[in-house]
Amino acid sequence: MNTPRSSLSYLKWPLITTVIGLGLSGWLGWATEGTWGGVVSFLLVGTVLAALEIALSFDNAIVNANKLVEMTPVWQRRFLTWGILIAVFGMRIVFPLAIVAIFAWINPFAAMHLALSDPDEYSRIIGHAHGPISAFGGTFLMMVALKFFIDEDKSVDWVVALEKRLRLWGSIRGFEIAFVLLVVVVISRSLPVQELAPFLSAAVMGLLVFTLVDGLGTYLDNIAGKTTEIGAKGGLGAFLYLEVLDASFSFDGVIGAFALTTNILLIAIGLGIGAMYVRSMTIMLVERGTLAEFRYLEHGAFYSIFALSIVMFLQSIVHVHELITGGIGIALISLAFFASILHNKREA
Repeated sequence: MNTPRSSLSYLKWPLITTVIGLGLSGWLGWATEGTWGGVVSFLLVGTVLAALEIALSFDNAIVNANKLVEMTPVWQRRFLTWGILIAVFGMRIVFPLAIVAIFAWINPFAAMHLALSDPDEYSRIIGHAHGPISAFGGTFLMMVALKFFIDEDKSVDWVVALEKRLRLWGSIRGFEIAFVLLVVVVISRSLPVQELAPFLSAAVMGLLVFTLVDGLGTYLDNIAGKTTEIGAKGGLGAFLYLEVLDASFSFDGVIGAFALTTNILLIAIGLGIGAMYVRSMTIMLVERGTLAEFRYLEHGAFYSIFALSIVMFLQSIVHVHELITGGIGIALISLAFFASILHNKREA
């Protein structure tokens, strides 16, 4: 992954995927509607879904690149091959089916049949599960962001006054867990009684999954050199961390996609196209060392993650449009990018 390439070369597979995906979207529109209007409509929705995925996941690409730098070449390749398969098929197809299967108390095959035969009912069940999903994703992502900012080994600050204070508070044992639980309690007080138990259970599960995945990564790093390759530093632990992180990022996009269409196949195609662009951005960031060149870019990504976690919690109470969510992330990362450029000019 160290050979320099042109910017256009990174777009080879995303562009191929786009052509194939939009072709499938058009075919699906004809098979579903039987009219050219249906073809155009499905093409448009597929394009918007891909753009939505890219906007919501750009910060995910930055965080992935930061973690991939620490991984061994073998596990880098595994994440960029197996990981993309899990991201596209697991989160865009299996995950929505699993939600419906759990909440409707039916088997996955019945969930697939429901998705194809009665998409409106399928969408209603997905919407009913929005609260617990938001609680899980919000909790996990907030822990990810706080862990970055309270790291005592962190030596570069963007918003100096805030980040130094966060490191000071981070020296208090369990500060980040207490902060997240406080947010969960505050949000839960605004929920109806019937939604309270699922919300709290999902939030605790998000906290538990983060603790387990983060603990596993630390454990495997500590015993590096004493085990086989599967436990090597930057190996299985980092891979699992990135997969759960990618899943948390995907929640918002998958749920938001049902506002545009209830066709699960079109959702998988559109979000899958976007996921390929995110993967290519990740590779480019790693190979070109962009995070080292633009020192505040990573900060912008983690501020964006924290903002996304807040939005996901709020989604349990009110609807926040996906364009707002994606816009906040792009704005924060853009500010960090320009701040990095200004810093580089001052240093020069």
